[in-house]
Amino acid sequence: MQACAVIDENKQKKKGWIYSLYYKILESANSPRALWIFCLVSFAESSFFPLPPDLLMIPMLLANRSLAWRLAFLGVLTSVLGGFLGYAIGYYLYGTIGEWIINTYHLSDAFAKFQHGFEEWGFWIIALKGLTPIPYKLVTIASGVARFDLVSFTIASILARAFRFYLLAALLWWFGPWAKEFIEKYLTLFLISSLAIIIAGFVIFKLVS
Repeated sequence: MQACAVIDENKQKKKGWIYSLYYKILESANSPRALWIFCLVSFAESSFFPLPPDLLMIPMLLANRSLAWRLAFLGVLTSVLGGFLGYAIGYYLYGTIGEWIINTYHLSDAFAKFQHGFEEWGFWIIALKGLTPIPYKLVTIASGVARFDLVSFTIASILARAFRFYLLAALLWWFGPWAKEFIEKYLTLFLISSLAIIIAGFVIFKLVS
């Protein structure tokens, strides 16, 4: 068994650091630490952090499908809570922290245009955001800037986040073994595609605003 472990470790090293990181996430998927990191990333992504929690959620579910609904629930909970932070940044601190976050992504002009439509269609923009790759943090900050009704913001956020996390959990629970084999075979391509989707979200936001 020890010899097999050494061989597997050597294979991972030969494949590169991406595979090494991927297998480490798989190995620690059931640990409390992994859940805490997932929750932290999910929370932070709703207000300032650029990378989505999906990049952790996917390998964790591939390692243990029984975590599907627990991760989905925690993802919704922490993402909505993080959304409140984004809302507070837009409401109280847009002139300092909020504007710095938007400028960091080079979206100041697009964000200004986005606010006009947000004042009229705010609820549906938040709720339907789950169907698009547009970063949630931009929506939460805009909600605060527009002084959008907090109850409506909460309901719309729960709908958007639940659609995203529970759909991903359901797909990986259903296609788990096949998805694991496919992703491990094309891991580098999968990560490049994931990053491309993240970048596309910012580009779409800039084009449609």
